[in-house]
Order: sequence, then structure tokens, then C-alpha cells
Amino acid sequence: MITGNIVEYIDQQKIISAVILQEKKNKLGLLNENNREVSLSENRLSHVSQVCLDTGMARDTMVVHLKQLSQYRKQLSETINIQELWEVLHEESGDIDLATMTLFCFDPPLTPDHEAAVIRAFFHDRLYFKFNKSMFTPYTPHQVDAKQRQIKEAEKRELIIRKGAAWIDDILNGKTSSTQIDPQIIDILKSYYLFNNASDFYPTAKHIIKKSTLNSSEQLFNIFVKAGIWDQNKNVDLLALQIPTVFPQDVLEQEHKLTRSLINFFDDSLRKDLTHIPLITIDGQSTLDFDDAISLENTETGYTLGIHIIDVDAFIKSNDPIDLAARERASSIYMPDDKLPMIPPNLSEDLCSLKENEIRPGISTIINMSRFFEIQDYKIFPSIIKVHKQMSYAEANLLNGKNDPITTLYKIATLLREKRLKAGAIQITLPEVNVWLEDNQEIGYLKIDRENPSRMLISEMMIFANSLMAEFLAANKIPAVFRSQAQPKKRLFKGIETSLILNFMQRKQLSRAIVGTDPESHSGLGVKAYVTATSPIRRYHDLLTQRQIKSLFGYNKAYSKSELETILQSISLPMANAGRIQSARKRYWIIKYLESKRGDTYEALVLDCHRDHYTVLIKEFMYEAKLPVSGIKLKSGDIIQVTIQHADARRDQLSLFL
Repeated sequence: MITGNIVEYIDQQKIISAVILQEKKNKLGLLNENNREVSLSENRLSHVSQVCLDTGMARDTMVVHLKQLSQYRKQLSETINIQELWEVLHEESGDIDLATMTLFCFDPPLTPDHEAAVIRAFFHDRLYFKFNKSMFTPYTPHQVDAKQRQIKEAEKRELIIRKGAAWIDDILNGKTSSTQIDPQIIDILKSYYLFNNASDFYPTAKHIIKKSTLNSSEQLFNIFVKAGIWDQNKNVDLLALQIPTVFPQDVLEQEHKLTRSLINFFDDSLRKDLTHIPLITIDGQSTLDFDDAISLENTETGYTLGIHIIDVDAFIKSNDPIDLAARERASSIYMPDDKLPMIPPNLSEDLCSLKENEIRPGISTIINMSRFFEIQDYKIFPSIIKVHKQMSYAEANLLNGKNDPITTLYKIATLLREKRLKAGAIQITLPEVNVWLEDNQEIGYLKIDRENPSRMLISEMMIFANSLMAEFLAANKIPAVFRSQAQPKKRLFKGIETSLILNFMQRKQLSRAIVGTDPESHSGLGVKAYVTATSPIRRYHDLLTQRQIKSLFGYNKAYSKSELETILQSISLPMANAGRIQSARKRYWIIKYLESKRGDTYEALVLDCHRDHYTVLIKEFMYEAKLPVSGIKLKSGDIIQVTIQHADARRDQLSLFL
């Protein structure tokens, strides 16, 4: 190559004509047809012509000449029918060089302009030939079909990008509605918002956002709200964690069969008829699914205490459609604005619920006690039961202290707790805040003392029943879903402690609870072995435990240890996600409530001190938040007044100042 050679190179998917002005240090100084001087390495050139321009002529004259040459070569390239060439050449093997391909395209005499035109034509139509360094290789018919599909997909993708960006801009400008857009585009944008770079549509969605006037993907939420696709309080965590919110058709069909079938449990010779015993349930005011009941009978030597659990396995068999759906969910999810049951509502709130005056199958734990409430013996067996009275916690509290079985039950519960505490149990006595949405969308909340008599009574009875069932399974060498907990790292108090700060500090010192298939001690509860079996409507763990108990009576074959471990592994993630959702949604609605309380002041407890902030507990809501460090030095345990500066539930933001 010499000064004056006419060359071509590719820049931003365009072929540019230029003339060499100088050459030094493996770089060429070029003047291109756009009247720009550029510096390129030799390997960037797509074509070199032996035709030269006189670089001594005026610069503008050279540029005009280059433009004319480029236009001429473009016109020549447009006369080439690449598809016809491919149909003639694709059955031949081997590469075709530039000179030969130029002969196929043009009649002699041939010039460098014809070669350059060939390169231009094949550069712009790459469907039929692989083109590299002036060599051409025909693609096979199969490869051409594949490339045609790719081109169509690319064109379709580009159309989606244009339409998506235009729709976003129209929504921002108030020009359109959600009905005027391809649902596929909505799905692409939703996926991108929920999963970001883990989305299957990440590249396409990112290009849509880039082409629109949005500043960030976070603004997509407001786009969906403006378009009427999502409500402003949409629970996006449910979507992001892919938690099922509806039951599949086979589950609904199975539910329908069960609700229409008549099962006479009195025909079951393995069940003991306890319908004459007056059972009571004690639950929250708004509870619709009742899975546990208690009873108390006077005997000649003392009392017979009964703790009765609905036998969900009597209706839902292992691996049937409802069971598999329950396993996928692992747990019911209770939120201030919604409830996602583990099993369909017609079962959880009716057939599998201990409704007043309805005959139900149960698993009963019957404990004989002396008149001083000493445990003499106990039995666990399948039963037929009937609830005679359903009570709320508030109603049960009113009866405590009167000549009523509730008073005696409370005394038993108190002794059971004392026994656990002596065995090393650690009782964390933190209040709980219930949050709910009224029909008019007003946010309601109530701080609950979990240590009030009726709640403590039910809590102790369920712990007692679960520990006895764990003992029963362990004695019979049946694997089950056992829960265990090692000793705490540090004990800060014994017995019952009412100090909020001490309870929080002690909770931080507890060892992590472990779920396994072998019985081990649970230090936090002060028992030698523990299972959860008292909430089979709401927790899959409990349903598994029920089945293991029933296997001892010949109802079904027990799960093996390996089968249980496999199931536990499969439900560990949905169990964790259920907890995350419940916690996040409660947090959302508390912050939502505080959005309208800017400037309001609340009492707070300092929990932890850090270099740049304090962790404080807003006592009214039992809500932990960060407080920036100010001029006042605080310490753990201080009671302070904090003011709401800013709250944004959607962004999970709450700002306080002292």
C-alpha cells in the first residue's frame, strides 16, 4: 500500500471509502468520504484498491471523488442477486476467493470497483454466505433456514422493543391504556422488574427501557400502576418468589369430590368415639381454620386432659393432587391484606376444620392427671371428635378465675410451663403486633400480649401435645420431623422476664433451631424431643407427623427416614419463602400506615449501637428501624422519643430522627 491508495473500511455497520494520506508505525492516516481524518491499523481495511488519488489535489476535491466512488460501488452492489448465486453455488464445496466471486457477479472487464461492490453486497446480505477476509463459503440449506429463523426472531424482537418503548412513553404522557399493548411486552417488562438480570427476557427488556424515556427499571412499577395492570399495593414479593396463589384444576376437582363425599368415621374400628366429651377451641377472633381443641374431664382420682387435632390425613392422602399442592406451598401464608392457605379453603375452613357441633376425625392425646395435676399416663390414638364450643381468646380470658374448666386448664398450663422452665426452657415474652386491612382499606393494628392467660394456655397445651407425640414416635422408633435446639450461647435470665431489652438480647443468644428426622433435645422449650403436629391444616411438617403417628395404628406405611429427608429438602425453600413473605408484608403495611404519620412521635427502645446508626424498636408497632447517630450519645436499653421523618412502603424506607 502506498500514499494515495483508495481503501474501504467498516465503521458502525457501514462501509466507508477513504484515501491513504500517510503510513507510519503500522497505522494508516486516512481521509474518508465524510471529510474526516482517521487513523486505522491495516487489518481494519475491508478492501484495498490499486487505484490511486492524487493526494496533492484539494482536500474538498478528494472528498467529492470519494463520495462519487462510494455511490458508484453501492449502485454496482445492488445489481448482485446473492440468493441466485447461492442456489447455483451452495452444492459446491470449499471456499470461493474474491476474484472468482467477482467473476460470478460481473462480466469482464473487471475493475477494483467491481471487487469492492461484491464485498459491499455480501457484507449487507449475510444470509447465504459466510464472508471473511475476501473469502466466501456457501451455507448449507439447513444453515440458511436457521439463519432465516434468527433474522425473523431479531426482527420480531426489534418490533417488540420499539412497541414496548413507545408504550412506556405513552403511559408516562397519559396517552394510552393497558389494553393497547401486546401482553407479551407486559410479561417481558414484569419479568425484568421482578428478576432483573436473572430474567429470561433481560436483554430485550433492557433495550426497551433504554429506548424509552425511563431513567431506571424501578420506575416500571409506577408504569404498571398507571396502566391499571397492578394495584399500588401490589405484593410483588409473591411474584418474585414465584409463590402459587391459586390451586391447579386437578386440586380443585379433588377438593370438589371430597366436599361431596360422605365418610362415616364411626365405621372405622381403629378410631375411638370421643364425641361425648365436650371439646372447646380457643382462637383469634377472625380465625376460620380450626385445627386444635382441648377438653378437661373430672375423674375419681383427678383429671383427664385431652388435646385433639383434626386428622387432615383422613381426607388428604400422600401424593394425591391436594397433598402435592400442599407440599409445594409447605405452609399457609397469613398477611395483613391476604391469606394463602396450604390446602383449599373448602377443606381448610370446613371439612378439615374443627367446626362447632360437626363430627370430625381426630388424633387425640389423652393425659390422666392426679388432683394435683401430676401426669400419671397418656395415650395417643385416632379418634372421632366434636367441638361443643368455639371461643375467642378474649372470651376465654373472661372465664379465667371463675368456676369454669378454663380456670383449671390455665392452672395446668401454668404448671406445665414451670416444669419446662425448670428443665432449662427459655421463655421469650415479647408482645406481637397484628396488622390487618379493613374493608375500606384502612390499616388496623393491635399489640397482643402473648402472655395473657388464654394465649399462654393454648401455647402450653400445644407444646405439651407436641412433646408427647415426639416422645411417642421416638419410643416406637419411627422417624419424624423432629425439631431440636442446642443450648443458647449465653443465658441472660431464668424464668419469666418482662424486660423488653433483656428479651431481645436473650433472643440474639439463642442457637438456631434445626429440623431433622432423629429425636434430639430442644433447649429453648425445655423438652427431650419435639415435633410439630398440632397445625396440620397450616403446616406440611405437621401433616407428615400425623401420618407417621397413624402408621403405628395400621393406617398407612410410615415414611422412611430417607423419604422424609427428601420431602424436607423439597419444602425447605417454600417454608423459608413463606416466612419471608409474611414478615415483608407485615413490614410493608406498618410503613404504609406510617406514611401518613410524618412528624408524629413514638416511644422507642435502643437495641444496638453501631458506628453510624442505632437499631431501635418502635414499641407501638414492635418494629425495628435504624436511627442515625446524632449529637446525643445513646446506649442499649435507653428509652427515647423518635419522630417519623419519611416513610415509603414500596421502597421499604423509614427515616427517623431523635
